[in-house]
Amino acid sequence: MGKEKEPVTQAVRELRAAGVRFEGHPYRYVAGGGTAQFARELGVDEHHVIKTLIMDDDTRAPMVVLMHGDRQVSVRELARQIGARHVEPCAPAVADRHSGYQVGGTSPFGTRRKMPVYCEASIAALPRVYINGGKRGYIISLDTADLLRVLQPVLVRVSQAEKQLEKYPPGQGVV
Repeated sequence: MGKEKEPVTQAVRELRAAGVRFEGHPYRYVAGGGTAQFARELGVDEHHVIKTLIMDDDTRAPMVVLMHGDRQVSVRELARQIGARHVEPCAPAVADRHSGYQVGGTSPFGTRRKMPVYCEASIAALPRVYINGGKRGYIISLDTADLLRVLQPVLVRVSQAEKQLEKYPPGQGVV
């Protein structure tokens, strides 16, 4: 058996062009499985698996939000920190149009539309992260310093535990 051929997505192209060293991790995609599915399958800490969310503010301006897989985004706190009246996850079809990726395979790298990127500040303290590579069933791992260098996100503190989750439909704009 040969090694499974890994996809060449727009995210992979952007990372290669930036000279970023990364490792691909194909896995069995399960609808609704999210970061927990990948973490279980590969035996990694879900806190190091970063989800990419496409959200928009009260003016419908889209943005990318990066959050630990085992945490949720406090949309109220995010809105407060970025000076918006409110922020909410985009509907899946809208997220797909903004990012150029299918929900469940959204990468913050190589998005169709240039959007501001907001990253939970505690992610910056991790040495290495796992993040979607631009296709369902394909995660890449890279040094966090490279993620920060390429994306140049605004660091925010908007993490909240699952039990404190604000009410919005699960899976909207979530990888």
